[in-house]
Amino acid sequence: MTDAHQRRPLHVLARRLATLAIATLLAVSFTAAAQDAGPFDHLRLELVADGFTAPVALASPPGDGRRFVADQVGLVRIIAEDGSVLERPFLDVRDRLVPFRPQGFDERGLLGMAFHPNFARNGRFFVYYSAPLRHGGYASFNHTARISEFRVSRHDPNVIDHASERVVLEVDQPAFNHNGGQLAFGPDGFLYIALGDGGNSNDRGPFAPPMGNAQDVTTLLGNILRIDVNDDDGRGYAVPADNPFVGGVELPSGDDITWSGLASGNGARDEIYLWGLRNPFRFSFDRATGDLWIGDVGQGMYEEHNRVTGPGNLGWRVVEGETCFNPESNREPLAECASTGVMGEEFVQPVIVYEHAGAFPETGLGISTTGGYVYRGSEIPELVGHYVFGDWSQSFTAPGGKLFVAAGDGDAWEIVLDRLLDVFVLSFGQDDAGELYLLSSGANAPQGATGQVWKIVAGD
Repeated sequence: MTDAHQRRPLHVLARRLATLAIATLLAVSFTAAAQDAGPFDHLRLELVADGFTAPVALASPPGDGRRFVADQVGLVRIIAEDGSVLERPFLDVRDRLVPFRPQGFDERGLLGMAFHPNFARNGRFFVYYSAPLRHGGYASFNHTARISEFRVSRHDPNVIDHASERVVLEVDQPAFNHNGGQLAFGPDGFLYIALGDGGNSNDRGPFAPPMGNAQDVTTLLGNILRIDVNDDDGRGYAVPADNPFVGGVELPSGDDITWSGLASGNGARDEIYLWGLRNPFRFSFDRATGDLWIGDVGQGMYEEHNRVTGPGNLGWRVVEGETCFNPESNREPLAECASTGVMGEEFVQPVIVYEHAGAFPETGLGISTTGGYVYRGSEIPELVGHYVFGDWSQSFTAPGGKLFVAAGDGDAWEIVLDRLLDVFVLSFGQDDAGELYLLSSGANAPQGATGQVWKIVAGD
């Protein structure tokens, strides 16, 4: 391997960021005084609504004051402008979901939603949910990820016409985890879809090629897709002409390169916009710049966030965060590895990396990162331009999520708020005014009624 293809271990940003964290983190209630030391120690979480099971997404249609909350169990509920939660669900797909695992923890369900940019006129609403394995799918696979379009009822703007479902895209999933699930329309008007690497550990398994699904551009797993739902080339959607693999690409071959062609036929998939992702559970667009922010859940040593402005390869599983990944022993990084994908493309470097609490019990900040938003609201002027995100918890059994704020510019970002919470942090949301919300649960599985929606506000 030539020097141009060598990768030296990079300085891990999290080690430097650890000095910014407070010396002792205390679990605080959402109304208690902050325990943080920094420019955002006045931020508070104000309860908006509770009684959900596992709220995983919150969004508002353009120009609409209602807040729509997607619950993993298969419901979308409306929080009206007066703060009341409408009794009748906006959407109910519980009977269309694959059954949840009986032992509790499960990453499947209703995972994402997006309103068409012209929702006020056309009533088009898109969701990502985990359906039973489709007819003709791989018999040993776990389920099928389904992206569907629904239309709002002509008789009631607060209810979906459930008979209007149009399946846009289906992707068979090998396992119950690493599903991705985020949907969002970009500033270009195209729909972006997050898909994880197919589950299992280290992007290995019976349905992954030797280099892993995330580096295999002949499968849709381990990618963020970009499609045009306003056109149809015969697949139920069209593909933007400037997606990186439109028109085909010559795929290299060799003894160490095996393309799986999983569920795709031949050649690179033209729906792919970003590849080399492990589990991009949440991503968002910066309203001011159009930059795409991605929280990619790590394997067990590092959690990362990426700010991207175009297509590219984010590096998994060659790298985890900024460190050479070892698929044979995932907590023993390799001394060196490639700095490019097999097609010669340079890896996109993360802008935030922090240590995983399981591998670094003294300095780790969490175990499963949760992508958030760059704040562009008006109620907290000092927060404008900062990236707000979180982490699910400190362990798989006890609530201990994190609320983070990062400050920076370009590719240089630092965590300036690190707050420990007494809940599992599931997701973040943004309303039409640009204000941000934290979605949480008291349980580590989609069960019970401990789910809550909190608004991020400035305290005294």
